Amino acid sequence: MKQIGRRNQATDIATIGFSDVASVHYNLPEAALYEHSIARGEAELTVHGALRALTGQHTGRSAKDKFIVRDEHTDGVIWWDNNKAMSRDHFDALHADFLAHAKDMDLFVQDLVGGADAENQLPTRVVTEYAWHSLFIRNLLIRPAPETLDDFQPKLTIIDLPSFQADPERHGSRSSTVIAADLTRGIVLIGGTSYAGEMKKSVFTVLNHLLPAKGVMPMHCSANTGPAGDAAIFFGLSGTGKTTLSADPARVLVGDDEHGWGENGIFNFEGGCYAKTIRLSREAEPEIYATTERFGTVLENVVLDEQRRPQFDDGSLTENTRCAYPLHFIANASSTGTAAHPKNIIMLTADAFGVLPPIARLTPAQAMYHFLSGYTAKVAGTEKGVTEPEATFSTCFGAPFMPRHPSEYGNLLRELISRHGVSCWLVNTGWTGGAYGTGSRMPIRATRALLAAALDGSLNEASFRTDPNFGFEVPLAVPGVDATILDPRRTWADGDAYNRQAEKLVSMFIANFEKFEEHVGGDVLGAAPRLPMAAE
Repeated sequence: MKQIGRRNQATDIATIGFSDVASVHYNLPEAALYEHSIARGEAELTVHGALRALTGQHTGRSAKDKFIVRDEHTDGVIWWDNNKAMSRDHFDALHADFLAHAKDMDLFVQDLVGGADAENQLPTRVVTEYAWHSLFIRNLLIRPAPETLDDFQPKLTIIDLPSFQADPERHGSRSSTVIAADLTRGIVLIGGTSYAGEMKKSVFTVLNHLLPAKGVMPMHCSANTGPAGDAAIFFGLSGTGKTTLSADPARVLVGDDEHGWGENGIFNFEGGCYAKTIRLSREAEPEIYATTERFGTVLENVVLDEQRRPQFDDGSLTENTRCAYPLHFIANASSTGTAAHPKNIIMLTADAFGVLPPIARLTPAQAMYHFLSGYTAKVAGTEKGVTEPEATFSTCFGAPFMPRHPSEYGNLLRELISRHGVSCWLVNTGWTGGAYGTGSRMPIRATRALLAAALDGSLNEASFRTDPNFGFEVPLAVPGVDATILDPRRTWADGDAYNRQAEKLVSMFIANFEKFEEHVGGDVLGAAPRLPMAAE
């Protein structure tokens, strides 16, 4: 087969079983990947020079089609209640069929790194059928120095062939789409989907498996640092403001999605960002908007007009439109991807029930409780069949990517919080004055003012009240913020209606946490919210 590009010849793709491939393009730069993508009809150029690609049927992750090989090494380690098992025989058949499917293909390879901390890096080789997928993952992971490619030794290999169709009977898959991870041998196979996010989340899943055993905490979070080097972590599920609130022009962005926290501080797993673009505006998010007009950015499922101008308000293809760009496209981004131990942890939630305050201070036990709960809410219209606010609990703010039991991550986080004296805050970016449909979205100006006070330390000097439902501390007054908004009940026209809504949400928290009760200590159980009768 024809092999092009700089690489370690001792570990070319023939060493992992590929044969009869037409050509292999190693570590191509952006311009070359643009040329291949456009010539092959995979993508097109926008008026501003970005590359737009469509993913067809799959416009998001296929969580139900994700599997982990169950063998003697993973059997007692993986949280099987949350992860689907695939047998060794099924995976081996799938792997063999992937290699056979690549016959006569032109393939693209990127040798990259997951993890900015040299002691905890995961050298990763990504083999793709599509040239634009190669550009995407080149943007999202960390690019090693060119001279190191001659000796590159991958510890993880991802093979992404969208045209491959899995056979449930032969491969043990659920459908023709499959994402299968062999954690023992360091191989991930992705087939039957063109959604590029599967690649980056596969790296995250593997790091979530490997790092806790080393005492390093993997986190689904964004992170930034202040002028004095004070670091902050932002946990949050989709739609809570994780990317938006961490992209603060007054602070240095470490990363927007995945980080580790170890002995040397926090570090980004990635070298780029994968930001949502639905209803993106130049005024509200200028830093992210600017990246969509740069050569090298990949726009995923963004509608273009006849002039090939992006139409970010158009969600006709999907609400999950995205842009993928290298971190250095953000002017105030960290050049190292590392930071000191955090001084503050922010847990973001978009409470559509209108119950939670805009900010609350958490004890370490409360922080562990809310980390394991991972609460946010869906609102009507975001998904088919959702007609009223619907609670979502995704443990560790990232359940789909957690191979180990949540208590492992929770205990590790709690130990780090205690060791480094971190202040923890719960921030509600959802609704106030009533539930979704009656109340209004929490003012972004108020959220930013409260965050600024938390991050500069001044909020710790405020006077606090204890919330009667959740037991955490809520400030009574913060300069520049309407005091009424700090007490959710006062923002409702009907206080009794608020009480009923609060009781409903507390009941959901209690029911969700039952599965964790045997895995946590008494202080964490004591940090749970209380129904009014129980509190009395």
